Amino acid sequence: MSDLLDRRLLFVTGKGGVGKTTTAAALADLAARRGKRTLLCEMDAKGAIATAFDVHHLAYEPVEVRPGLFAMAMNTEDALREYLRVFARVPLVGRIGPLARTFDFMADAAPGVKEMVVIGKLCWEVRERRYDLVVVDAEASGHIVAQIDAPRAIRDLVQVGPVRDQTEWMLQILGDPERTGLVVVTTPEEMPIVESAELVEKVRRTTDVDVAGVFVNRMLSQWFEGRDLEVFDALADPAAQAVLAEALGAAAGEVFAAAQLAQSRHLAAEGHLARLVELLPDDVPVHQVPELYTKASGRRVVSLLADELEAVLG
Repeated sequence: MSDLLDRRLLFVTGKGGVGKTTTAAALADLAARRGKRTLLCEMDAKGAIATAFDVHHLAYEPVEVRPGLFAMAMNTEDALREYLRVFARVPLVGRIGPLARTFDFMADAAPGVKEMVVIGKLCWEVRERRYDLVVVDAEASGHIVAQIDAPRAIRDLVQVGPVRDQTEWMLQILGDPERTGLVVVTTPEEMPIVESAELVEKVRRTTDVDVAGVFVNRMLSQWFEGRDLEVFDALADPAAQAVLAEALGAAAGEVFAAAQLAQSRHLAAEGHLARLVELLPDDVPVHQVPELYTKASGRRVVSLLADELEAVLG
């Protein structure tokens, strides 16, 4: 995984609630720390990236949220405007609301059209080399395949002409594992693990995008190992618990029960992790990201997670 941030385009996806957006923000933050001019793009424009960096609002035009790191929120109308200006050589002045609404109508009739415009924007940034790395807070796992495979769908639909030609260079970028990768974020729980494994299989079967790795987020710490674990298990005996209660008071039992809960949750997480490794192809890297144990939010959490990813990536 040491070459992960040496790619030019990273899509970050995962089931809702697993930390996809924070992971994308932390990867972009880490890349900027390493001196890379980085663009972070939020695809659903819900404002989560703005919240992650404690900024009021993000729009289509990138803004610098920390030195070397620029952030933007994808917008279909602005992406269409740029597509028409750059590729169709159509100069536009003012808002294109009616045209955008017509485009939405066409996109509903021809799946993949809208996705190709926004994916084209990202691939164009890679081709123009205005940034060393583009990190995409992509759609959730249920929609990412249609998003990244849109140029192929349009290529199969349109047999000749400039639109087909544009899909060709996009597919070259998307299918090049040295330039493009997909990062899947999950948590050590049954449903996210199973869905992540299914997503990896589907991406590899139906697209040319390389699965760069799976990040298992919020892994709980192992509190006891070796001899310490033997002592801890021995203390679970009722007689030992009675001695502890007599010596330390009733609170000792509550502390011990909390430690047992933490230990059991850790063991359960290890079991889910092992299941994930079993389900995934051998060449897909799996990395553990520890639980942060913090009440902080915004930029502070992004920075803390970037520290952990730096340790993971080496």
